[in-house]
Parts: sequence; structure tokens; C-alpha cells
Amino acid sequence: MPKIRVMPTLLFKDVGLVKGVAFDSWRRVGSAMQAVKVYNMREGDELVYLDITATSDGRPPDFETVDDLADECFMPLTVGGGVRTLEHVRRLLKVGADKVAVNTAAVEQPALIREIADRFGSQCVVVSIDARRRADGTYESYTRAGRQPVGKDPAALAKDAEAMGAGEILLMSIDRDGTLQGYDVELTRLVCDAVSIPVIASGGAGTYAHMADVLRDGRASAVAAASMYHFTEQTPLAAKQYLREAGFSVRL
Repeated sequence: MPKIRVMPTLLFKDVGLVKGVAFDSWRRVGSAMQAVKVYNMREGDELVYLDITATSDGRPPDFETVDDLADECFMPLTVGGGVRTLEHVRRLLKVGADKVAVNTAAVEQPALIREIADRFGSQCVVVSIDARRRADGTYESYTRAGRQPVGKDPAALAKDAEAMGAGEILLMSIDRDGTLQGYDVELTRLVCDAVSIPVIASGGAGTYAHMADVLRDGRASAVAAASMYHFTEQTPLAAKQYLREAGFSVRL
């Protein structure tokens, strides 16, 4: 059985880390460098770092900041935000990123997924999909930090990304983001059933039991979380210990 991954997420805005609810990320939660050092000690399997205003501001990735963080990060590092060209990807990998997450560009210029996969390998490209439940119970995908509807459901978008060469999907529930009420298991299962590549569940984690639920019932390959680590005493290491006792294969 493949080992599941427990992945802390850092959301960067302006000069520091932020967190909120349903993509309204207004609350300051400290510095990225300090968080990296903490998650090193608490044994996160991988770290996700997303600059959530780079695309809306029309900025490229902050390569200097990523370079500084990568020097201190002793786990695989996925970086997203503002990635629009193959040169952006090349520079991020050069300064220490292990994978690159694309969201808006994956929809607006899907050929970029193939270009990244062909040049650097599918394992390098993570397609990030933000989704919200419609009034009729179906799901809509969004880009531009959850502000622009795509007109396509997340399962179809994930299938397109896999066909273009994506190595994995980072699936975020906008509705559950920051609520600590649990992942959207139904959303996760729909996307996992549509693709054969790994799906990282994100949005809503509040307890270790929520992680077990989305891994078991949602069929996710990994669990990402932010608020439960920022605002509670829970840690990635304790999450893995809980999941191991629940029968999951983890890295300890």
C-alpha cells in the first residue's frame, strides 16, 4: 500500500502568512520562515507554499523568497502562485522548489501543463483545482483565487489535467476552507474516481479523524491542512501517528 502524505499548507499574502474562511484570507498568522522551521520539526511529509495574490496582482512568483525558504525546508516543497510560463517553472526549480502548482494558468493556457511535464517530468506539475458546490449539489471549478468560475466541474477539469500530463491534483474545497468542519468527502471522491493520479484533499481539516475520513471514504492519496495547525495544538507528526493507528500506511 502506498504511504499517504500529510502536507502542511502555507498561504502567503503581501508580507506574511494569512488564513481565513472560504478564501477570505485576512487573518495574519506569522512568518513563512518560522512556519517552515516548525514543520521541519513536526515532520510534515511535504510542504505546500502558495502566493495567493500573485496572479491577481499580475506578478510572477517571488523567486527570492522561495530561495530563502527552500534553504531551510527539509521536506519536498510545492510552490504555486503566479506561475504562467515554462521559465517561471525553471526558475522555481532552480531556487529549490521540488514541484510547481498551477491553477489559473492550467485553465487559461492548458498547454503549459504538457510543456512542464515534457520538460521537467509529470512528477513536477501539480494542478490545483478550487471548487465550490452549486445550489443544485453539483460542483463548479474556479480560478483567480476562487473569484472566476470556469464553467466546468472539478472532475472533468482533473481528467483534462491528467491527459495533459499532470502528476497530481491539489483539490481545494472553497466552501470548507478554514472552517475546521472536515473535508468535502463527496467532492474528493468524485475527483479521485475520475483520475488515476494522486489527489491531495484540502479545505476543512479540523481533526485527525477528518483526515482519516477523506482518505478512507474520499479515496484521497494525501491530506493538506493549514488552519488546524495554525489555530490548534495539532501537528503533522501527531496526525501521522493517529493515521497509523487507524490502519493507514504513513512515513514515520
